[in-house]
Amino acid sequence: MRTFIAIELPQEVRDALSRLQNQLKSSGADVKWVAPENIHLTLKFIGDIDDIKLDKIIRIIEDIAKNKNSFYIHLCSIGAFPKLSYPKVIWAGIDKGDSETKEIAKELEERIEKAGIPKEDRPFSSHITIGRLRSYLNREKLVQNLENVMREFQTENLEFNVTEITLFKSTLTPKGPIYEILKEASLKAT
Repeated sequence: MRTFIAIELPQEVRDALSRLQNQLKSSGADVKWVAPENIHLTLKFIGDIDDIKLDKIIRIIEDIAKNKNSFYIHLCSIGAFPKLSYPKVIWAGIDKGDSETKEIAKELEERIEKAGIPKEDRPFSSHITIGRLRSYLNREKLVQNLENVMREFQTENLEFNVTEITLFKSTLTPKGPIYEILKEASLKAT
């Protein structure tokens, strides 16, 4: 089964990011937008695993969560990988909570590697993917819209308390992925 570990977002944050997606859609760019109900902050993509590895990963998640305090995340920016002028992935960035998500992701990476899952090639970056470009149709218009929306987005006060990390199963379908929660591990209350 295909799996990943993430921080779920509250409905009001997903709604705000959905409104942002709608503003960017006016560019007519060829973007595969993440369905609002699927928007999350990925801590570790695992990929296909069997039941034995699943059990190991669940124990790792539980162990890490019980030793980490809950924390707040604040969304502060909109950007793109590899860069704004040449977008391939469109994302929302965070400032508050960045060090905590990086710390959890690093620990997940190290512990899960010991369970036989390879480490990521690139360093972890705290971000929330909201869309991926399929082609460069209307790219310039999209970049212009991103720059306009960026200023507006910084005035939003999107902050939430992270109280758990979640292991998801991802089933790929022609209509897009379907996510199913396999395990929620609670962080320590502060």
